[in-house]
Amino acid sequence: MADHITQHQETISGVPSKDMNKTSFDQLELVEDASVHNSVPGKQSRAPELVRNMTPEVREKLENSLRRKIDLRLLPMIVLMYILNYLDRNNIAAARLAGLETDLKMHGNQFQTSVSILFVGYLLMQVPSNMLLNKLGKPSLYLPACMVVWGVISGATAASQTFGGLLACRFILGFVEAAYFPGCLYYLSAWYTRKELVKRTAVLYSGSLLSGAFSGLIAAGITDGLNGARGLSAWRWLFIIEGALTVAVAFCAFFIIPDFPRTTTWLTEEEKQLAAWRLDEDIGEDDWVNSKQQTFLHGAKLAVKDPKAWLLLATTYGFTSAGTVTTFFPTVVKGLGKSNITTLLLTAPPYLIGTIAILINAWHADKTGERYLHIVLPPVIAIISFIIAVTTTAFAPRYFAMCIMVGAIYSGYVVTLSWISNVLPRPPAKRAAALAGINALSNVCQIYSPFLYPSNDGPRYVKAMAVNLSMSGVSILFGTVLRFYLVSLNKKLDQGEGVEIIDGIGGSDSEGRKREVEERGLPGLASERGFRFLV
Repeated sequence: MADHITQHQETISGVPSKDMNKTSFDQLELVEDASVHNSVPGKQSRAPELVRNMTPEVREKLENSLRRKIDLRLLPMIVLMYILNYLDRNNIAAARLAGLETDLKMHGNQFQTSVSILFVGYLLMQVPSNMLLNKLGKPSLYLPACMVVWGVISGATAASQTFGGLLACRFILGFVEAAYFPGCLYYLSAWYTRKELVKRTAVLYSGSLLSGAFSGLIAAGITDGLNGARGLSAWRWLFIIEGALTVAVAFCAFFIIPDFPRTTTWLTEEEKQLAAWRLDEDIGEDDWVNSKQQTFLHGAKLAVKDPKAWLLLATTYGFTSAGTVTTFFPTVVKGLGKSNITTLLLTAPPYLIGTIAILINAWHADKTGERYLHIVLPPVIAIISFIIAVTTTAFAPRYFAMCIMVGAIYSGYVVTLSWISNVLPRPPAKRAAALAGINALSNVCQIYSPFLYPSNDGPRYVKAMAVNLSMSGVSILFGTVLRFYLVSLNKKLDQGEGVEIIDGIGGSDSEGRKREVEERGLPGLASERGFRFLV
């Protein structure tokens, strides 16, 4: 890490460090910095004037200040928004314990269907939503506006009188909520360098785990204190209160979250130039400039042609499939034999432990610069937790398994999410399409997974736990395949000092070559400026 910082400082000051870089490549295969090959002439001269004239000391001080400023402005609000996004999506599990099925006279698989239908709308909208966000370039308006709509729909679910009405609300809710999570992943990647992204992705995703903890506590309070108030059942109050809270926070978000670095008013001109240059320097190419540069379909085509995107999808799918257990966590915890209120309270500790686990794993992944082991080791622990949960009905070992289960599943998942932006960084339209597409397709499992948890399979849910165990193995397998593939690409780049070594790519002009390279899975001009994939 110290050597890496030294190399970066030498790059800024214009001192060549090719020998040092070559040594570091031989010793370490996980270099991911577009500035490491400084033999490319004129790199520093491309920097904006205000940045070009900074000394290394001044730049380091300003960059630290800028990073803190961005963190304080972005992270608290987007995490709070994601807590409410996940809360509104999954509160149906708590509503089940609060009398939903009885009041709506649901039977058979109708509850499972009402859970499943949300993800049909969720999958259909993710890619179009992210491409629209990329085209508009106005996340400060787009994301809060979507939040207002899903908050209203969530609150309106309380008015459902039949299974059909509940089904309609759930489908529309998924359609609108689809905008948020992939949109936020893309949004973060437009503000932070790859070295900074894992921790911020973990902080974002901690919102989903915190919502799981809060959901149980809120549901327990509402079920115990508001059941029958003003003639309404507890589950109706659950939807009303959480929907109203979502709308209130959304209106605050309109005034807090910014757009992109180049268009943010609360940054000084010097900070704007540095914020944009950090991303340019990190990859070797500029990122978002204006909507005219973004095409709706080109990015999706590039993502589909890139084999790395499919390997990332398979890895992510394994995590997402295993993680479907959290959708039915109150039902699974109910198998421990406690009352409804106690069950809701017991769901909180596993989520809190999981939040700590993903933050520690993400922090260590960023500190070491390593990705592979931080992705494949957590699912090994998840496999152990599934085995314990399915082989015993004793309270202590089963609850222990549930306490480690959530963190084990999502620790590797969060690093994989940031790996998408690491491995498919440019052009931004491709990154936006890949983030949305991978997140959407990996959630296909949410459509059928509810049917793996019928009440008569409790308390062990053998079939569901076996599927979750197998899917954890899938993440390990495809994460390993992707690592070897990235290592092979890095070796070709080391040997070629350019892009020609990659499958014989040439080109009569730099722009034509750039397009060809992007279609082969490298970020265009960045491959000529020392880009290496982090593994």
